[in-house]
Amino acid sequence: MEQTLRAAGYEVAAAETAANGLALFRQLRPAALFLDLHLPDGDGLDVLRTVKSENGDDTAVIVMTAFGEISTAVEAMRLGAYDYLKKPFDFDELEVLVGRAVDTTRLRREVGEIRQERKKIYALDNIVGESEPIQQVLRMVERVAQSDAATVLVRGENGTGKDLVARAIHYHSRRANGPFLDLACTAMPETLFESELFGYEKGSFTDAKAMKRGLLELADGGTLFLDEVGDMPMVSQAKFLRVIETRQFKRLGGVVDQRVDIRIIAATNADLEAAVRNGRFREDLYYRLKVIPIILPPLRERPGDIPLLLRHFMAKYNAEFRKNFRRISDEALKLLVTYSWPGNVRELRNLLERILILERGETLLPEHLPPEITSPSTTGGAPHFTLPPQGIRLEKVEMDFVRQAVRMADGNQTRAAQLLGISRDALRYRLQKLLNEA
Repeated sequence: MEQTLRAAGYEVAAAETAANGLALFRQLRPAALFLDLHLPDGDGLDVLRTVKSENGDDTAVIVMTAFGEISTAVEAMRLGAYDYLKKPFDFDELEVLVGRAVDTTRLRREVGEIRQERKKIYALDNIVGESEPIQQVLRMVERVAQSDAATVLVRGENGTGKDLVARAIHYHSRRANGPFLDLACTAMPETLFESELFGYEKGSFTDAKAMKRGLLELADGGTLFLDEVGDMPMVSQAKFLRVIETRQFKRLGGVVDQRVDIRIIAATNADLEAAVRNGRFREDLYYRLKVIPIILPPLRERPGDIPLLLRHFMAKYNAEFRKNFRRISDEALKLLVTYSWPGNVRELRNLLERILILERGETLLPEHLPPEITSPSTTGGAPHFTLPPQGIRLEKVEMDFVRQAVRMADGNQTRAAQLLGISRDALRYRLQKLLNEA
């Protein structure tokens, strides 16, 4: 075997005992390992268990067995062996088998590297911020990731990082090696939505030429992320509620229940409570989704995190575009911190990307910034208020605006929050403050 494999271009190491073989395995971490079931100092199945416990699927183990020991070889396959080779060997079969085993290991290792890279990309330290609201989010993400929570609802304005939070939960959970699949519910017709989600059987409708598995099946063992769940077609909501409650569903046109083990993370920037009141979202689905809510604060509510985010994205795009921006001028930083950021973190990230692509130098200056940041009062941005010479109490002005917004919105908290450019939870906090002071 050693001569044949060397002649085929493989690097080969051989050992005659279990002890020597395990020592070589630990030293070399080979792509493929041929293992006899009968060894002078031990049992091949015990060696297999050790190899699998120490190296997982990173080495393809091929057991060698006599014809009468096929049942033992099958047990080895159950324990994680890649394949078995019957004695006496056919050396052509040997070369084909080792070629497949090495290719499989190479693919597994590449997949493992990709997974590790994704874990780095979606690590918790990529959710940047030291403010208390974002620290609360990080603590919640960590707790949810380590739990078996099957349903999570992530809420926040566009650009706050709902997708990043969903992926962070996935890649820090026991499901990290499973698939992460996403589906945008926005403006999707009912039939297309259900075929994407549930899949369909051959012949279930005109264009169903073959059976197709839906995202629920494909995400088995992992996470399904439903973005903008508030836009899910009304007719589909009852079927989706059944999936959440039973982890079972039928493909379109199917009669057999498919069972899946998945975590469902739903995200929305919509006011689901208003949608429930208006009959556009099922109340029972709403309460089933919000068992574990995570609320992402808009960037304007955590201005202290803006310098951290600027440094984070500057480092990222310096490396990506081979630029050398190192500083932000005091004037530019003041403009960036006081800007209202209607597009939230996404807007800030896109701005840094654009600046580092188009500009040169080491310092980010005010002239690098767009007009909506440098001159908000003349470009339809945030209004300009003049501070009176005698000064003001900022808290009093804020509360006065809260009262005005609530009056203008006829008591509708969602509309009042929109008028103030804050989330409804932030408005509730300020209203509670008013009640406590009254």
